[in-house]
Amino acid sequence: MNFIEMIVRGTAKGHTDRVRRRKYVNMLERTTQIRDRFLKFQDWEDRYKELIQLGRSLPPYPEDKRDEKYKVKGCQSQVWLFPELKDGRVFFHADSDAVLVKGIVALLTSVYSDATPDEILSTKPEFLKEVGITEHLSMNRSNGLAAMMKQIQMYALVYKTMQKA
Repeated sequence: MNFIEMIVRGTAKGHTDRVRRRKYVNMLERTTQIRDRFLKFQDWEDRYKELIQLGRSLPPYPEDKRDEKYKVKGCQSQVWLFPELKDGRVFFHADSDAVLVKGIVALLTSVYSDATPDEILSTKPEFLKEVGITEHLSMNRSNGLAAMMKQIQMYALVYKTMQKA
């Protein structure tokens, strides 16, 4: 049994309160949905197509936020990631000029958007490896993925700090 399952079942030492279990179940449900969505395909090519489809489902990115300050640094393609904090939850708006990268950022935002800063910071992107995405990316795309994750975590950390102030 892994740590998240222990939290969900209420057996993790010090982590049995209802709020924490609900929080982790929510993030666990999201990552489980991603796993289920991609593991139903046996080969990488079908997963690749599903990733592209996920990118196509992104809502339109706000044009007034297509600004240099929202560009993710470290991506070979152009990637924009705009965060909003509403009622203690972080919402991400994202876009990219590259089809596959747009799918990757859509995948990340489907997990990390509408989550608290603590949820974002405590949910590691292990699901990406589990569905085989990280092993099939070029070095440049892997670096871009790492840059996107870093940016998501940095926004969460900033919002967490702002909430404490």
